[in-house]
Amino acid sequence: MPIIVNLDVMLAKRKMRSKELAERIGITEQNVSLLKSGKVKGMRFETLEKICEVLDCQPGDILVFERDTNSK
Repeated sequence: MPIIVNLDVMLAKRKMRSKELAERIGITEQNVSLLKSGKVKGMRFETLEKICEVLDCQPGDILVFERDTNSK
C-alpha cells in the first residue's frame, strides 16, 4: 500500500496511548487500532483533523506516500 500510516509513531512521540486518543477524538479504541495498522480504506477529514489537533501535528506527520517501485 503506497500510503503509510504513522499514527503509532506520533502516539509514541506524544507519550499517549491509543485508548486516550480514542476517548479524546470520539472513536473506538478498535478503530484507532485499525488506523494504526493501516487496515482502513479511508478516513474522514474530520477524524484526521481531530487526531492532528490532539497530537499537535500535521497530516503529513501521520500519512506518508511511498511510491510503489514495482508498478509503473
